[in-house]
Amino acid sequence: MQGDFHYYATYCAAYLAGYTHKESLDICYGAQFVDLCSKTLLSTLNAPQQAATTMLQLEMMDARIDIVGLQDITRIWSSFHFLPKDLYAPSPGKKRYTKRYMNKYRLICGPDGDLVKKTVELAKGKSLPGIGIAMHVVADTWAHANFAGTPSLVINNTTDDFYELAEDNGNEIQRKITFRHNPSASDDLEKNIYTNSLFQRNENSVMNLGHGRAGHLPDYSFMRYMYLPAWYDYKVLVKDNPSDYMKAFRQLVYAMRYIRGDIGDFETKIYDTEMTDPYIDRIDGIIRKRQTIASDDWKAFGEDLSREEIPAFDIERYRDEYIQASYDEKDDTYIGKFIKGAIAHKGMVSHEIFKSKNMLAGFVEASRS
Repeated sequence: MQGDFHYYATYCAAYLAGYTHKESLDICYGAQFVDLCSKTLLSTLNAPQQAATTMLQLEMMDARIDIVGLQDITRIWSSFHFLPKDLYAPSPGKKRYTKRYMNKYRLICGPDGDLVKKTVELAKGKSLPGIGIAMHVVADTWAHANFAGTPSLVINNTTDDFYELAEDNGNEIQRKITFRHNPSASDDLEKNIYTNSLFQRNENSVMNLGHGRAGHLPDYSFMRYMYLPAWYDYKVLVKDNPSDYMKAFRQLVYAMRYIRGDIGDFETKIYDTEMTDPYIDRIDGIIRKRQTIASDDWKAFGEDLSREEIPAFDIERYRDEYIQASYDEKDDTYIGKFIKGAIAHKGMVSHEIFKSKNMLAGFVEASRS
C-alpha cells in the first residue's frame, strides 16, 4: 500500500473507530512513518538502528546477501510489510518440498493469520504511534498477500503473463499488462504499462524481495488482475484489490475499536460494518477509482468526517522534538514512542518465526516489552 491508504485512509479508519482528530493524526502518522523509518534516517537522529521499519533503495543495493544480511532484511520486511499468514503451513499439494523451500513458503504474506491477531493485541494499551505501526502491518497483509518478505526467486518470481480484469459495458475483459524496468518512469494506466523489478536468477537477490516482480499492482486499490506466481507452480491466481482493500479498511476500524476498548476481543475474519456502512458507497468509490494515488479523495473524506484539516505528511514534523530531548526524555517523544513500538513489534514477529524453527529471521529471544 501507499501513503494514500497508510496516511489518509488510516486517519479515516481511526476517526470512525472513535479516536479524536488529534489522536487520528498521531495514528496515521505512525502508519505512514513505517515506510520511511530506515537505518539511514535513524542514524541522522542518533537513534537505535534496530528500530528500522524499512530499507531505502540505496540500502537495499548495498545490503549483504549472506546469512546475516538476509536475516536482517527478513526481520524488517516480514515484520512490517509482508506479515506471514501461516508459519506452520503444510506442504502445498502432494509434492514433497525441502525444509529450505518450506521455510520461505511459510513466510508468504496473507490476511487474517495468527500474527495479525498478535499484532493487534500487542498494540492494545500502547502508544498512538504504536497503534499506527500495527495498522500499517495489518493493512499490508491485504495488499501484499501472496508475496514473502524475504528475497526468494522460488517464492516471489512471476511470469510476465499479467492481465488486468477490467469492465467494458458491463462485461469483464482481460487487458494485457506490460512491464518495463525503469524505476524513474511513472506507471501508465491508460496504456497499461507498469514498472517492475528486473529478473534475477540469483535466489537471494533483493530484486526477488516481496512484490517487486509485480511492480506496484498490489498497491493500487482499483486493480483486479490475474498472474502466475512461482510459489503457486505458475498456475493462474486472481487478485481482487477492491474487495481486499475494503476488507482492510473495515478491519482497521474493527481493530482500533478493540484497541480503544469498545470491543472485548479481537478476532480475525471480522470486519466492521456498524461504523463503515453509512459511508460504504463513498469508500467503495474511492477504492475503485482508477488512479495511481488516492490521497486527495481519502483526505477529502477524512475532513468531511471530522470537519478538521488533515495536514500533509511531513517527515520532519517530530525530528527536532526527538533530537532536542534529553536522553531520559526521548522515550516520551513521538519518535521515541514509535521506536519503542517498532522494536517490540519486530521482536514479536521475529521470535514467532524463530519459534516455528525457521531461522530466516535469525535467533530472536522473546520480547519482554
